[in-house]
Amino acid sequence: MTRASSASVETAPAMMGSSAAFAEGLLAPTFWLADQLRRWQAHALGQLGIAPKECDYRVLVSSEHWRVREYIGLGDGPPLLIVAAPIKQPYIWDLAPDVSPIRYCLAQHFRVYLLEWLPPRPGRESGGLSDYAGRWIGEAAAAVSRAANGAKPFLLGHSLGGTLAALFAASGTEAIGGLALISAPLSFEPGCSTFRDAIVAMASRCDLSANIIPGSLLSQFSALASPDTFVWSRLIDAGLSLSDRRASAVHALVERWALDEVPLPGRLFREILEWLYRDNSFCVGTLRINGKSVRPSSLRLPALAVVNIADRLAPPASVAPVAAAMPHAGWQLIEYPGEIGVGMQHVALLVGRQAHRRVWPEIVAWLRARG
Repeated sequence: MTRASSASVETAPAMMGSSAAFAEGLLAPTFWLADQLRRWQAHALGQLGIAPKECDYRVLVSSEHWRVREYIGLGDGPPLLIVAAPIKQPYIWDLAPDVSPIRYCLAQHFRVYLLEWLPPRPGRESGGLSDYAGRWIGEAAAAVSRAANGAKPFLLGHSLGGTLAALFAASGTEAIGGLALISAPLSFEPGCSTFRDAIVAMASRCDLSANIIPGSLLSQFSALASPDTFVWSRLIDAGLSLSDRRASAVHALVERWALDEVPLPGRLFREILEWLYRDNSFCVGTLRINGKSVRPSSLRLPALAVVNIADRLAPPASVAPVAAAMPHAGWQLIEYPGEIGVGMQHVALLVGRQAHRRVWPEIVAWLRARG
């Protein structure tokens, strides 16, 4: 397999030197052109053989904003509903046969489903946190439960998908059997991560009023907030992977995925920045989802958190306060040290070979014990 060059990271438009310069051109049409260019680059890499090898699935149910994938080869084990992150494509969960959580869970006889968010379109009603972390997850979970003969699904979520899943689980729902979070930030206290502090500082100086936020703008925003994570560590990982053909192959697949941009609803983007990152409203207990108070003490179901201690976007400090505030001892934490050949440490738990050998058996054991 040909290895993608990490020099393509954050290609167009070129990275700006300061957040002030970034703010001036924040919503320029250039970002929509950048989206097309980056997706074209991803397609070109696919033509060279750098493309995900996804499992077969059918669409169980769909709406204007989301759809649920039902993966072929369902077993008779507990149903798992993966909540994908609305940023980027969901195939990061199914990148290649030997680094696919979906394929691994299917092999363990779980019934696997994935909630996929459809890109916003001009003229369509924009959803916010109450939709993404509330009624839409609820509707998807109900559909999965019907398909699984009434069994309550476990929610799995990575990154922002895990954050949304946790907010839904804390709404007092009885629709799910448990919660497994993978590199999912839950606490946004000042100082919990350099990424959080930089995002809040930048957002305070930017006009974020657009109805749809281009994916390349989000990539640029993230790269400026944490260049170590989104630029330099990826270049270093590419270099360290050169001596390992399989590591280089996975790194190339992650780079291809990073180019495959997806826009985000402006309302959701603003509410995440303001309510979660700036106000930390979930942890301090002021967040309301569809009229319900949502806070860590509302998490009254079995919950597992897996953290990569090398991940600067969702470090252990972004999870620990929630575990401490849960009302019972139903919380379990698994720590993982990270590895090379993963592109970005934030996705290492999904695509890392060591993660699949050592961590995913623990995740599955936890699910089985509560299924």
